[in-house]
Amino acid sequence: MTEVIQSPHFLHFFNTIDTSPIIGAINSVFNGGACLGSLMGGFVMDRIGRRWTIQMGAIICLFGAILQTAAQNLAMMLVGRVLAGWAVGLMSMSVPVYQSECAHPKTRGFLIGITQQMIGVGFIVSTWVGYGSSKLPNSAFSWRFPLAFQVVPCAVIIFGLLFFPESPRQLVEKDRAEEALQVLRKLHFNGQNEEWILQEFNEIKATIEAEKAITAPGWKVMFTVPQWRTRLMHATLMQVFTQFTGINVFGYYATIMYKILGITGSKNLLVTGIYNVVGPVTNLFFIWFLSDRVGRRRPLLFGTVGITVALICVAVIGSRIDNDHPNHGMSIAGVFFVFCVTVIFSLSFGPISWTYASEVMPMPIRARGSAFATGIGNWLVSTFWAQVSPIALGAITWKFYFIFIAFNTCITFPTIYFVFKETKQLSLEEIDLLFGERALGALPKDLEKRDVELVEHRAEKA
Repeated sequence: MTEVIQSPHFLHFFNTIDTSPIIGAINSVFNGGACLGSLMGGFVMDRIGRRWTIQMGAIICLFGAILQTAAQNLAMMLVGRVLAGWAVGLMSMSVPVYQSECAHPKTRGFLIGITQQMIGVGFIVSTWVGYGSSKLPNSAFSWRFPLAFQVVPCAVIIFGLLFFPESPRQLVEKDRAEEALQVLRKLHFNGQNEEWILQEFNEIKATIEAEKAITAPGWKVMFTVPQWRTRLMHATLMQVFTQFTGINVFGYYATIMYKILGITGSKNLLVTGIYNVVGPVTNLFFIWFLSDRVGRRRPLLFGTVGITVALICVAVIGSRIDNDHPNHGMSIAGVFFVFCVTVIFSLSFGPISWTYASEVMPMPIRARGSAFATGIGNWLVSTFWAQVSPIALGAITWKFYFIFIAFNTCITFPTIYFVFKETKQLSLEEIDLLFGERALGALPKDLEKRDVELVEHRAEKA
């Protein structure tokens, strides 16, 4: 939508400007739909499984893409955006859960980091499709074709997932233990680790059986069981803090930000296109070489400080830009620090947010908890910023950044430093021990003792 909302034909067709409440609404209803989709996803994922929830999201997104592409009025566009948001909400909370439940503990950070990587690839593709389409500024092609292109990934997901297995933990939860063991072998067997496969399977089975024996259905249990309430808080705050980096504001309204920095015309879209390449490249470096080595907390602390400093620099430079008397050097400096934001985000919150939020959830509330954390922490907060950001950028310009600067300094950094836990290379069952007795002390003593020793051993090695 960054390129779409800059199309003169699009703005004329809907009789609006790029800093109007209408543009905010077109973006915010997407996020609002995503919030509802995420919350609904908790129920859906428990009923039909992780894999089919993702596929359902892709089908809904397909219909949303068709409506947006064919929109003849604002109502059609808004309904299409709601459907697309609803779909993305379903997928954004179910994909990391699916990945975390299928991944090996030693590579879980990398595999869930692929979520952010492919979001970045989506940004690259959509940006350059939009940039190419913008070369016909007075044609409907300039905005209808980029919206139509959403059909391609929808089709890939719909047909590709037919060949994917269900999560082994979901299969055990549904009393399909033998099938779960086969999936574990398919995913992780290397010819020499049969003992580890059986150990992992028995641990999953014992944990889920113990938790099922004492867990009441519904959403209330997430807030009444102390350990699970704490873990829900961690996951939700992780998503909130990610939104307060300001990264989605940059993603949606980068072209407006570059105008504030004195970058206009075709250069504006070109810089936006380059910006959307830098983040994914950095993210790939991080998940490939660093994610499962440096852990979770240290990158988040680094990211909070780095993004805050970069935003201060963007704000200071923006305060000195006079669009009536352009200063090329100042504009380049401002763009540099905007790029720093996406680089630092891709070395921290980008990949880590999905990993940490999904792996801290215990199995009994993993679907509903991830739905709540993603729906409220991510999409509800994102809905707010999507609506108010174009208005704020038009009204107070560079002063807007100080909201994010203050929040990161006063809330995000202290919370991560004093509250968040390190979960690097621990199995999902071992992570339970970091938050109190697993399954409220209902597991066999020998299993609990063995895992305590294993966690202590890994902590010493780390």
